[in-house]
Amino acid sequence: MPEVDPLSGIAVFVAVARSGSFTRAAEQLGVTKSAVGKTIARLETRMGIKLFHRTTRLMKLTEDGEAYLAACATAMDDIVAAEAALRTKNQVLQGRLRVDMPVAFGRRVLLAILLEISQPHPGLSLTLTFNDATIDPLVEDVDLVIRFGALKDSSHLIARRLATQDRIICAAPAYLARHGVPETLADLPLHQGVVGSPKGPPLHWIVNDEGEIRRIAPPATHYLGDGDAMVDAAVGGLGLCQMPASMVRHHIASGALVPVLESLSTVPVDVHAVWPKQVHLSPRVRYAVDQLVAFAAEGRLS
Repeated sequence: MPEVDPLSGIAVFVAVARSGSFTRAAEQLGVTKSAVGKTIARLETRMGIKLFHRTTRLMKLTEDGEAYLAACATAMDDIVAAEAALRTKNQVLQGRLRVDMPVAFGRRVLLAILLEISQPHPGLSLTLTFNDATIDPLVEDVDLVIRFGALKDSSHLIARRLATQDRIICAAPAYLARHGVPETLADLPLHQGVVGSPKGPPLHWIVNDEGEIRRIAPPATHYLGDGDAMVDAAVGGLGLCQMPASMVRHHIASGALVPVLESLSTVPVDVHAVWPKQVHLSPRVRYAVDQLVAFAAEGRLS
């Protein structure tokens, strides 16, 4: 027996199921209603199941048809997405890409990268916003959001981990000279802390306390609304802060900040790209995510 093409008739079946009509499916596909009916009949015979309940007034999917549609629609969407991704490699992109990112990380790391990846596409316009608050890209009309840390479960968003960074607790030498160097968590109540705000950077620290990953509340002496301001405050001697490595690395290299409690601040933080779930991802967003993943693999987001 000749081998049967497992994809034969799938596009017709999905068109009929989604349109609810042989006639409308035939118009969409540019074939006759008779051809559609014969294709569905062959598919049902091949599978040995009934896909539609059909009467003179009504046509609806059977229970088996519902299950088959879910599988077929997902597979077709994946194929379309794969083709779009391949086309994007050689496609000249047009339109506007809206990206929201943390203030300090965005300015110091992501801005240069986003400008670089936009260069091959003169028709690509950027709207870049810098924001440490947690936002919903659908509500804020943003294509792509870059954020640090664990993400809340959400059925309408997709997240891709781009990179992982060390967390560093640090303070200015002048502050440590005045208040001493903390050696354990028990020393923290004697110190001043620079923390975020409820809608901005974290109010808490993540530490490894003798093998147990803990979320602790450091002294909240100073609240600041964005990461850049927190780093500046720590450099200015206001207290201890815990930040991703990329945000304090150059200050540590220059001696403006000194790491402390290094045996505790060993829990890394993830950097994620987040975008709204959709059947066909925009070529602009797919291109940006693919490029960010490539730059992350080179260590440029660490």
